[in-house]
Amino acid sequence: MDVLEAIEARKSIKAYKPDPVPLDLLKKIVGQALHAPSWGNTQPWEFAVAGGRKLKGIQEAFVKRWGEKNREEAKPDVGRPYVFPMPYKTYTRDHMALERTFLAEADVKNRDVDNFRNYGAPACIYLLIRRAFVYQTKGVNVWPLYDCGAAVQNILLSATAYGLGTVPQARSVIYPDIIREALGIPEDRLIVLAIAIGYPDWDKQRNKMRSTRQPLEKVATFYGF
Repeated sequence: MDVLEAIEARKSIKAYKPDPVPLDLLKKIVGQALHAPSWGNTQPWEFAVAGGRKLKGIQEAFVKRWGEKNREEAKPDVGRPYVFPMPYKTYTRDHMALERTFLAEADVKNRDVDNFRNYGAPACIYLLIRRAFVYQTKGVNVWPLYDCGAAVQNILLSATAYGLGTVPQARSVIYPDIIREALGIPEDRLIVLAIAIGYPDWDKQRNKMRSTRQPLEKVATFYGF
């Protein structure tokens, strides 16, 4: 599969087979992330890859905290949107409506728990950035987040080329202290994103969904041609 095919084939997978991903293959895929560009070659990304009992422990700790009577408020290391202004609100609403048509009633009811359990993926790649590089004395430096986005896309495309599925997950890092304690990640690293990775279960209806994209003419303007 070439890169253009991988771009077209990649989609967010939300149901996985239990088959483990070989460690050597995970190393290859994360290694592809390192070829991403970054401002001044700063290479701000680091990765913590969890599987087996380590990942299971993180997942169950998330589910427990979310399910407690006095549910603890999410405290992600990197802030999430408080509101979705137009037109993004429309895009998100339409996506959620489409997704519901592919979900069974049990899936809708358990969507938060499924998310915290990485949709059954056998491995998870956590993206880390040094805290001091983002939160600086003169303000917030957003550029390492942009650079890390390029690294994450490399992971998603590489995984697709190897026949694996992925889904980037902001929700699976809303309790970073759980991940930090389980994996020994120091406080000076921000836990930015989780990427569930594994072999897609194509028999599951939810994996048959294709999210929509805005047409090129709506989001791009070409000048001087």
